[in-house]
Amino acid sequence: MKKNNLNWSIRIFVLSIALSIVFSVVSQSLFPSLPVCLSLFVIVFFIVVSAIFDMIGIAVTSLDYHRLDEFKDQRGYKTAVYFCKNTNKVSSFCGDVVGDICGILSGAGGVSLVVNMHLYNSNLYFIVTCLVSSLIAGLTIFGKAIMKGYAVENCAQIVMKTASVFETTPILFFKNAMKKFKKNRKK
Repeated sequence: MKKNNLNWSIRIFVLSIALSIVFSVVSQSLFPSLPVCLSLFVIVFFIVVSAIFDMIGIAVTSLDYHRLDEFKDQRGYKTAVYFCKNTNKVSSFCGDVVGDICGILSGAGGVSLVVNMHLYNSNLYFIVTCLVSSLIAGLTIFGKAIMKGYAVENCAQIVMKTASVFETTPILFFKNAMKKFKKNRKK
């Protein structure tokens, strides 16, 4: 294993744990008090986010960055090329980190949903729990399957749009701050 790949793996491991802790604390403190309709909304939100990030990861993986030459004059071009040159990192972050955390949170939302239904019959509780978890899994897989097909067909547009959004959000500020930090650290 290359040293660069090992460093990335360690960083993504630490990031995954940190994000999981934050989202777990938020979900455990938020989900039990949510009404059923709001729990459904949160579950659907996490399923959609998971599918979108999976789509981005597949699009970056599917795209040869030389195809981006037609977008040279557009905002996000440099970031899109960076994404394509770091396919393994972008794909891992989008598909594994964000996708898996959203999957866990939608599952936690499903448990919360069933608990908030206040089902006192153990057989009914068992059946509803199985149905809710199966429905969440099915919707997640369905959403990701649709988005993967779309990502392969429209990879250049997806990567450019993602890069453009990336450059026009506070993420760019964070990215520039990290560059300055690394530059100052080397001095």
